[in-house]
Amino acid sequence: MDDIQPKRLQSEHYLSESDPFRIFRHQIDGAIEVHWHEFFEMALVLEGSGVHVLNGKSIRLAPGSLFLVTPADFHEIIPDPGSVIVLYDVVFTQHVLRQELFQWLFQSSGERVYELEGKRLASLGAEFDRLWEESEQGQPGSEWVAQGALERVLIDLARMGEGTANGREYPGAGRLHPSIRAAVTYLQHHFREPLTLHHVARHAGLSDSYFSECFRRQLGVPFQIFLQEQRLQFACSLLRLTELPVTEVCFASGFRTLNHFERAFKKKYDQTPRELRGRKRFQSVDLPHS
Repeated sequence: MDDIQPKRLQSEHYLSESDPFRIFRHQIDGAIEVHWHEFFEMALVLEGSGVHVLNGKSIRLAPGSLFLVTPADFHEIIPDPGSVIVLYDVVFTQHVLRQELFQWLFQSSGERVYELEGKRLASLGAEFDRLWEESEQGQPGSEWVAQGALERVLIDLARMGEGTANGREYPGAGRLHPSIRAAVTYLQHHFREPLTLHHVARHAGLSDSYFSECFRRQLGVPFQIFLQEQRLQFACSLLRLTELPVTEVCFASGFRTLNHFERAFKKKYDQTPRELRGRKRFQSVDLPHS
């Protein structure tokens, strides 16, 4: 794990306006080094075994493993010795999802990892097969059929995610006004960008002052503090998992200046970024079975 420099995969290299989502069938026989990307990625393991390290947490991969990662996540895949991991890999932008589905799917934070079994695996596996076949054949209407298959998979994941331990709700999430919930969901996936209160208020459809007041009242913290917490948590995970220089961690997490980053980090964690990097820990995750 030493000297890993995380790569950021850009949407323009994988997607286009005419192809907002794509599916691949990969055979992984060597480690896919730690990286993050500007798009969403969903994968279903068909064969093989290994480890998926997601945001610093080590998760076993086997046939039936499914994961969904966002632009706010970073990860790597390490096949077991002598094993080849075969998986379907779907990449897509947020714009491919209707807003209601996006809000439902990402109404809580946390890793979205699943172990599929029985009828659930057969049902979702068939949707991936259909998505792959339609994408490969390119028949008239294929893009609509593929879109439908993708949405059905994501709807099932949203249903599976309701009430699971892997989804962590923020305080008062169940009572949030829909506009504030939309803003929080947006923040959780775009916090590394140079966001302003005005930008997010516009996304929520509210005036700056009313948005600021509602956000503080419903979340219990001001907008800027909530945004900074998202960035600090990401920076902390990045420091634990990689050898990326502290300056690059600072900017990759959304901070504009190193001094601000170090002061905020010290205040939250009672140690500097360099002190935290003393050792790295991988933590196992128990997966929900379906």
